[in-house]
Amino acid sequence: MDTIERHTIAALVENEPGVLARVIGLFSGRGYNIESLTVAPVTPDESMSRISIVTSGTPMIIEQIKAQLNRLVPIASVHDLTADGPHVEREFALVKVVASGANRRESLRIADIFHAHVADTTIESFVFSLTGQRDKIESFVELMRALGDVEVARSGVVAIARGSKVL
Repeated sequence: MDTIERHTIAALVENEPGVLARVIGLFSGRGYNIESLTVAPVTPDESMSRISIVTSGTPMIIEQIKAQLNRLVPIASVHDLTADGPHVEREFALVKVVASGANRRESLRIADIFHAHVADTTIESFVFSLTGQRDKIESFVELMRALGDVEVARSGVVAIARGSKVL
C-alpha cells in the first residue's frame, strides 16, 4: 500500500485574473487537499506570480497533481520541491496572546526562546511575529495557548530550492 506523502509544489504562473481559481478548482474538483497555499508576484513587472502549494497524497496522486497543473494554460512551469531535492521552507505567523500577571511574563520568556518579536502590545495582550518551519510555529502556538486566549494568523508555506537552480 502506498504511503501518504507531504509535498511542496511551486508553480510559476501568468499573473492574470482567474488563475488562482483555476488552480484551486483543479484541487477541489478531484478531491485533493491543499494544506497551505501562498501566491505573490515574483517578476519586476509583476507579470508572473509564484504559487506555493503544500499538499499530500500517495506518490501516484502527487504525480497526477503535477501533470494536471502542467496542463493548465496560464502555468509556465511546475516544480515539486520535495522531489527535486533540498529546499528551504518557512512560514510567517502573527500570534496574539491575551494574558496577565505571571502568564504575561512567561509569554515574553517563551517568545525570546523562539526568537519571536513583539509586534504590538497592550495592557492585556501581546502580538508576536514569528518566522520558521511549520513545527516551530505550531510548538510556539501550543505553548502560548497554555498561557491565555490565543488568536493566530499564518501566511502558509513559502519555499524555494537550494543551490543555483532557479525557476
